[in-house]
Amino acid sequence: MKPDTIVLIHGFWVTPRSWEYWKAHYERQGYRVLTPAYPGYEVEVEALNADPTPIEKVTVPEIIAHLESVIRDLPTAPILIGHSAGGAFTQLLLDHGFGAAGVALNSAPTEGVKVAPPSQLKSTFPVLRNPANRHKAIGFTHDEWHYAFTNTFSEQESHALYERYHIPASASILWGSLLANVQPGHQDVWVDYHNDNRAPLLFVSGGEDHLMPPSVQRSNAKHYKSNTLTEVKEYPGYAHLLTAQPGWEQIADEVLAWAVQHAR
Repeated sequence: MKPDTIVLIHGFWVTPRSWEYWKAHYERQGYRVLTPAYPGYEVEVEALNADPTPIEKVTVPEIIAHLESVIRDLPTAPILIGHSAGGAFTQLLLDHGFGAAGVALNSAPTEGVKVAPPSQLKSTFPVLRNPANRHKAIGFTHDEWHYAFTNTFSEQESHALYERYHIPASASILWGSLLANVQPGHQDVWVDYHNDNRAPLLFVSGGEDHLMPPSVQRSNAKHYKSNTLTEVKEYPGYAHLLTAQPGWEQIADEVLAWAVQHAR
């Protein structure tokens, strides 16, 4: 049976509002589209910027448990599409047995992916430069946002998207992801790369992404050693926020077609 529900999972520095174009686009095609927020993120962008306490408190296990509760209540397995940190969370959900197929757009890496290109280090430096920030919610200035998220956009377009979408991100989770490769045992972003029961997974990479560059996507995909389908597709000229970049409709349609074709 063809999946009739799509779950769109947002990343850091944004909220479900960042999916507004994709949600409407897929709904026009007859799909039920869910855009669950992380626990505490159910309020508007402006409220989280005014009071980032929910961002400071949230943890990866809480996020995953909440997303699983949303998906578990659905009558059939949905297609999961995650962006940035949402791409990593999509990988975790697939590993836990959720979803008919998954798409990770400019995904944050899961545990074991050690590739860290210079542009990624520069993009995350505002959060990671000071260990004292570890338990805070850290936002970007517009210039930092423009470099990390919208480097292929005009200054005017970038600023408008910054005002509409940007919120601080959890420094605690970002530090945890950074340290996951050096701490013993499985950490919050660990997946079983040998899980043959995982649904098919497509990594999508924006060729000009500074925050999660193509080399990160390729490395993450190569870590999977299971017999389950894992593919990578790169879109030249696209930045990290490819969900809002002109031409996003083609990407949305192509990744959905892939997911429908390979859904199980």
